[in-house]
This record gives sequence, structure tokens and C-alpha cells, in this order.
Amino acid sequence: MGLWIGIAILVILLIIIVANVRIVPQAHAFILERLGGYKETWSVGLHFKIPILDRVAKKVSLKEQVVDFEPQAVITKDNVTMQIDTVVFFQITDPKQYAYGVESPIAAIENLTATTLRNIIGDLELDETLTSRETINSQMRTSLDIATDPWGIKVNRVELKNIMPPKAIQDAMEKQMKAERERRESILRAEGEKKSTILVAEGEKESVILEAEASKQAAILKAEAEKQKRIKEAEGQAEAIRSVQKATAEGIEYIKAAGADNAVLTIKSLEAFAKAADGKATKIIIPSELQGIAGLTKTIAEVAKFEETEK
Repeated sequence: MGLWIGIAILVILLIIIVANVRIVPQAHAFILERLGGYKETWSVGLHFKIPILDRVAKKVSLKEQVVDFEPQAVITKDNVTMQIDTVVFFQITDPKQYAYGVESPIAAIENLTATTLRNIIGDLELDETLTSRETINSQMRTSLDIATDPWGIKVNRVELKNIMPPKAIQDAMEKQMKAERERRESILRAEGEKKSTILVAEGEKESVILEAEASKQAAILKAEAEKQKRIKEAEGQAEAIRSVQKATAEGIEYIKAAGADNAVLTIKSLEAFAKAADGKATKIIIPSELQGIAGLTKTIAEVAKFEETEK
């Protein structure tokens, strides 16, 4: 009988010991209370508590948490009512302050977010609200982080998830955006036409320049050809003159070699003058020493003509 009682007591002790052993997992913390007061904070690892006297008052997660709050009605500076919902990213940095700092921390953060958002949006007009998301997010994060610090909570980031203006405002914004897109399209089309006109004008300019260059080159080549032609003609005339003079000189040499007298030389001179005139000259100046011979030659020609008439 005593053996069974001992075994029963041992089993009970084992159950009590096991029931009072706690293992704290990673990224968690346990708040331990003794006789209703804060005793300590258990971190990761194996821990024991005294039965009846100690109890785990709260289990706290140290991971970053995300809370998506319902849309809140806010009024802008220009009296436009809109719905904005926010997302808050926070992390518990002090488990003790989180456990004892505020009742229902999530509800407290939600209400604090709503009031802070209303204060910030109340100082902005509608256009500023729609274009200042980053500024609003930064201001809200700073305000919430300061307010939640006594609760052992650090607000890492706040994001405006949706900004929903009234239906009439949305329709007006859509019309404005459509008009803006049409305006940009008109500007782009005008820019394209302008560039096209400029390119066409530049092409015509290049064409005119090329035509002018071609005309200039053609004129230069034509002038060169004319120059070469004249040079060749002059060289031909010079060559002809040299040939005539050479022939004349050779003829004179032959006459001299044949022993011709002055009369023959004079007649040859007259023939040379006749050839020089070539029927084109209107006036020929004959040296005085040749004029007598010329008259004698005319008289002989007339006598010969008379004799032929008599016959």
C-alpha cells in the first residue's frame, strides 16, 4: 500500500513539474506574473515557473505585424469628403510595455490612425491629397511612432491603401484626364508635323545645294572644255601659220636658187598679198616700191584682154 502511495505522489510531482515547464519559441516573449504582479519577461528557451504563485500573463509575438484598417471618412481643406483606408506595419519592441501600457493595443492603433489621418488630410486640398501620398505616409508614420512608443510598439511604415473621392469628383477627374490626354496627343501630333516640315525643308535645301553644286561643276567642266578647245584651235592656227611661213620661205629659197630677177619676186609678192586678202579684205596697203610693178602688170593684163577680143 505504501508503495502505491509513493508511486502516486511521484506521478503527481512529475505532472506538476511538466505543467510548469514552458518553452518560449523564436521571435516570441512571455510575460510572467507572480501573485498578480509583473515578475519578468521570458525570452527564447526553456523556463520553469512556481506552481500556483507564477503564471504566464501574456504571450507576445515579436514579429512585424500588418493591420489593414477599414476605410475612414475624412474631409479635405476644400470640403471634399472621401474614404481612405490605411495599412499599418508595426513591431513590438518592449513586451512589458505592450502588456501593461494600453488596453487593446490594436484598437488603440486603429483609432490613433484615424484621428491622425483626419488631422493631416484636413490641412490639404483634394489635389494635394491625391498627389502627396508619400508625404502623408511619412507624417502618419512619424506621428504614430511617437504616440505608440510608450506602449512598446514601433511603427515601421504606414501606407494609404486606397483614396476614394466621391463619384462626381471621380467623373470630373476622368474627364480632366481625358482632356489632358487629348491635349498631349495634339501637342505630339503638332510636334510630329513640325519635325516633318523641317525635314522636308532641309531635304529641299540639300537638293537645291546639290543642284547648284552640280551646275557649278558642269559650268567649270564646260569652261575647261572651251578653254581646251580654244587652246587647240590656237595651236592649230599657229601650226598652220608656221607651215605657210615655212612653205613661203622654201619657195623663196627655190626662187633664189633658180636665179629669179626682181620682177619675178615682185609678182610673187603681189600673189602673196592677194592670198593674204583672200577676197575678204576691203583695203590692202601695198608698199610704194611695188606699186609701179602693179600698174605694169595691170597694163599687160588689159593688152592681153584686148588681143583676145580682136581675135
